[in-house]
Amino acid sequence: MTYETITYEVGDDGVAVVTLNRPERYNAFDSVMCDELAALWREVKRDDAVRCVILTGAGDKAFCTGIDRDDVPTDDTTYDFSPFTYEDPGQRIGPKAAELWKPVIAAVNGIACGGAFYLLGEVEFIIAAEHATFFDPHVTYSMPAVYEPTLMSHRMPFGEIMRMSLLGNHERLSAQRAYEIGMVSEVVPGAELPDAARWAAAAIASAPPTAVQTTVRTIWAARELSRRQALDLGNTLLNLGMTQQAMAEGQETFSSGQRIKPRVR
Repeated sequence: MTYETITYEVGDDGVAVVTLNRPERYNAFDSVMCDELAALWREVKRDDAVRCVILTGAGDKAFCTGIDRDDVPTDDTTYDFSPFTYEDPGQRIGPKAAELWKPVIAAVNGIACGGAFYLLGEVEFIIAAEHATFFDPHVTYSMPAVYEPTLMSHRMPFGEIMRMSLLGNHERLSAQRAYEIGMVSEVVPGAELPDAARWAAAAIASAPPTAVQTTVRTIWAARELSRRQALDLGNTLLNLGMTQQAMAEGQETFSSGQRIKPRVR
């Protein structure tokens, strides 16, 4: 497929790079990008050459600033917030909305705010450039913050997500502070961000894909279910993700004596 608002590249190492490509609009998403992201995640699911994904934004000013305000209808009669019929456009742009269980790493270079959390709330982990900042402007513009803080609530302590949601445009979370609270797993200089994300993605892609995707699915289930439910589901996921052949291959790798020299973070 060809895309207008995003780019999609797959490397020989099994790593795909998805780039939000509207830098002149700070990579804000419009209806076209929503459609393209929803289609892209389904394409990634079908592409056996992809074993891990890096999600980033074009340029160094912004990862994504949420919905493009110029794409929002101004006619009040077009709004329908009925709980039975309302479909929020951002709810279909994240990888988990498409049931994608291939790992997705977000590389945040610049501003990430508002609707960007539809994406950041559904990735496996986040690596940020030193100048990256995070905030949620909803209440400043007379809108309740609902879906975005809900999606980010598993990444941020209660007080931090509440503070960011209530302060709106009055405060931005630095990359360092995001790292301190566990929202971001690593902070690097901006120039080193692509290499840092590529290193992690390539390392993940080097592992057998079934084992990786089963692990991703299991950990998300553990976050969303009760402990007992997750453990019971674990029996099924283990059965689906484990074979005698995989066990034999793993034993062969272990017995070969070759060891990976790990990086200490």
